[in-house]
Amino acid sequence: MERVKTGITGLDEIMHGGIPAHQLLLVTGKAGTGKTVLCSQFMYHGALKYKQPGVYLTFEEPPQYIKENARTFGWDFSALEKKGIFSFIQYDPYRAEDILEIMESSIREIGAERVVIDSVSALGLHIRDQEELRRMIFNMSLTLRRLKCTSIMTSEIVQGRPGLSRYGVEEFVSDSLLVFYYDRIQSSFSRAAQIWKLRGSTHSEKLHPYEIGSHGITINQHEEALAEEISKR
Repeated sequence: MERVKTGITGLDEIMHGGIPAHQLLLVTGKAGTGKTVLCSQFMYHGALKYKQPGVYLTFEEPPQYIKENARTFGWDFSALEKKGIFSFIQYDPYRAEDILEIMESSIREIGAERVVIDSVSALGLHIRDQEELRRMIFNMSLTLRRLKCTSIMTSEIVQGRPGLSRYGVEEFVSDSLLVFYYDRIQSSFSRAAQIWKLRGSTHSEKLHPYEIGSHGITINQHEEALAEEISKR
């Protein structure tokens, strides 16, 4: 199976080689778990290290905010944009009816091989019907696969609500699923990451601790996180 390296320390290892090519990976977790950091890291290293152009579709944060935050980790997206190998799209979720056309046009324009959709939670606020939302995500996935893109989509785990995503449909439409946890264990808070599913591939089934440091996210593939609190979900 062909793999796409994320460039994120530890993540490729627990995926047993990286994201299967042309799949849609859902990254989900509570607010503040580092989902946008991971997306930026995946896209920046993809363009710079692996020579794979990318399109970052944002429904919430303006691109300027994402770029400013990325610069704190040493990732200069403006330089990639000037080279024509990266593109940000800020899209109004109220106009969801033409998003597939805009996304495909942007991908073809720069020959993108990586795509981020951040986040589907904002899109779902304006698509009230779950079946319609599921159909929209599924059509996005089909379009991205047809265009041979390896993609990441983000959603949220809502505090106090069961499920692995905001609307409960995202994980069923996506090919693969990475869950970020940030929970209190005894007297401190702990971060842990788990590959919930990886279609067509083996993967680590353990909870792995991760950190958000000066160079982005680092997952410790050699350690197993404490699971007392997480197991209570």
